[in-house]
Amino acid sequence: MSLLDILIAPDARLKQKAKPLSGVDGRVARLMDDMLETMYKAPGIGLAAPQVGILERVIVVDVTDHKTEKPNPIAMVNPEIIRASDDLSVTQEGCLSIPDIYADVTRPAEVTVRYVDRDGEVRTLDAGGLLATCIQHEIDHLNGVLFIDHLSSLKRNMILRKMQKYKREHGIA
Repeated sequence: MSLLDILIAPDARLKQKAKPLSGVDGRVARLMDDMLETMYKAPGIGLAAPQVGILERVIVVDVTDHKTEKPNPIAMVNPEIIRASDDLSVTQEGCLSIPDIYADVTRPAEVTVRYVDRDGEVRTLDAGGLLATCIQHEIDHLNGVLFIDHLSSLKRNMILRKMQKYKREHGIA
């Protein structure tokens, strides 16, 4: 396994729509493993392939408390929300591609997602709470949407200016 470089916004690749995969092979399984290792190291609770410069519909999530609980990673290929609750939840979100920035985002409180697992099996998962938020956040990445796109243009532009400064200060192209 190897660590991958996480793209920092603004980056045009983060705004592109990822392509669906026809299945899970050894390359995709390795990508999932590398994404999980990268996510845990960051540390984070979710990562989408576009965040590491790969425009494919792959996400990994693990919302367990990494300090006190056994990891429970979930890797998804071609995830698709097939049901979203009418009840909404406001959660403070952050993003590995937008370091040190957090904002309240409103999303459906519960979702059902259909996806292909690392063994190539089609699965469905009912998720609520933090897991539902995380899955929706990562699926947004697959569609070229960042959590700051859910904010007002004023807040979004302020955050993007901070990120441009962050990238200059850290020598990120």
